[in-house]
Amino acid sequence: MDTDYRAGGRLAWLALAIVLVAEVMDLLDTTIVGVASPAIRDDLGGTYSTIQWIAAGYTLAFAVGLITAARLGDLYGRKRLFVIGVAGFTLASAACALATTPGMLIGFRIVQGVFAALLIPQGFGLIRAAFPPEQLGKAFALFGPVMGLSAVAGPVLGGALVDADLFGTGWRMIFLINVPLGVIALIGAVKLLREDRSRDVGGLDPIGAGLATAGAFLLVYPLVQGNELDWPAWIFGCLALGVLLFVALGWHLVRRSRSGRTPLVMPSLFRKRSFSSALVVGVLFFAGMSGLMLALTLYLQIGLGYSALRAGLTFGPWPLGIAVGAGIAMGVLVPKFGRYVIIGSALVMAAGIAGVWLTLELVGSSVSSLDFAPALFVSGIGMGGVIAPFFDIALGDVDDDEVGSASGLLNAIQQLGGALGVAVLTTVFVSLLGDGRPTPGIYTGAAQKLLLIDVGLLIVLAGLSFLLPPKARPESAVPGDSAADDNAAARASTNA
Repeated sequence: MDTDYRAGGRLAWLALAIVLVAEVMDLLDTTIVGVASPAIRDDLGGTYSTIQWIAAGYTLAFAVGLITAARLGDLYGRKRLFVIGVAGFTLASAACALATTPGMLIGFRIVQGVFAALLIPQGFGLIRAAFPPEQLGKAFALFGPVMGLSAVAGPVLGGALVDADLFGTGWRMIFLINVPLGVIALIGAVKLLREDRSRDVGGLDPIGAGLATAGAFLLVYPLVQGNELDWPAWIFGCLALGVLLFVALGWHLVRRSRSGRTPLVMPSLFRKRSFSSALVVGVLFFAGMSGLMLALTLYLQIGLGYSALRAGLTFGPWPLGIAVGAGIAMGVLVPKFGRYVIIGSALVMAAGIAGVWLTLELVGSSVSSLDFAPALFVSGIGMGGVIAPFFDIALGDVDDDEVGSASGLLNAIQQLGGALGVAVLTTVFVSLLGDGRPTPGIYTGAAQKLLLIDVGLLIVLAGLSFLLPPKARPESAVPGDSAADDNAAARASTNA
């Protein structure tokens, strides 16, 4: 077996396939659930906050687990963590499909997010262990097309599964589809993957992880529940406490680093203005996109009466535009213009979203899927130009010994931003609907206001992007010997 691996033979490519199956399972789950959310609420009951928690619970658990999970893989073996993650994710998916109340589903979604955080950071290191150095480029090159296809297929597949109502399962099939994929990935992982761990890694930081988890929860929870509870005083107390916990986390990281122990995140990163700016840009970008996508899904299905499949097809031009924008950015523009590609792409995306607003202004509630297509495609081109180079450029001024910590933090910020976006923007959208039974016209007006908010966020993001590093980090410098380094390179490859 080792000889076949060293030669980059059949076993190595099978190992790559197993890792890709697990990655696709996670990505499909993320993109499918949004389209199915209205059907879930209709079946299980609940409020708009239920829909928010189904999405935000997963991404929040994913975010706070990523950095620690990467280090667990370094310490105890990436294959072991990958197998545990796949098994847990598969079981949690089955549990989601069997949920009978909103609370059960949200709880199992959080469990899904925890196990996704265990498996995702390990994949890139496992591939590096399976292939000889001269074939790594070919192996990594498959990540982008496979993930891009999954992103395109996710909403459409989700809508098709909900509308098909296979065996009377309805929305539950979006989770059941993970079970055979998970079983395939699990059997293949046990039989084919090689164990791999880092040669030099520090210990865990449970106090730092606990502070980050509690702080993130105390920020997201009040933002989701506040509107439904009419913003009582204790909601603002939770927000204040969440901020204080992150301040305490910063103090803890500095203290732990000075004592010679490995902190959850290297505090020296926050002294780099360019990297701190990248964190802010990342939060704004991923929050704006995640919140807008969920709100538009609710608008199309609940406000305009689109079926789940039609809503998924309506979004189709967006990921197609992302593929075009990412290809142009990484293949032509980024090597020459660096951060200015992010700045220009953010403005292109703002123009596309403004085009969606204009479409609704001209056509109103009788808007068709075809009416949305041009503006969504332009939005996708801009989004691809932002997201493809973002991670490499964000790491541009980071020192070599900080890359692992920085990349893990960027990945966590991506997920945390998504959770905050679902919490904030969807709450804004629901509050704009007012009380009573909103008409399609009211839904359209609320969607237009949210689109303008997102345009504003993108303009601010473009301005802040002038503070990013001028050029991307050299590709050869990104992959290190830790799972965090591997995950950064994998994410950059996937985004491209």
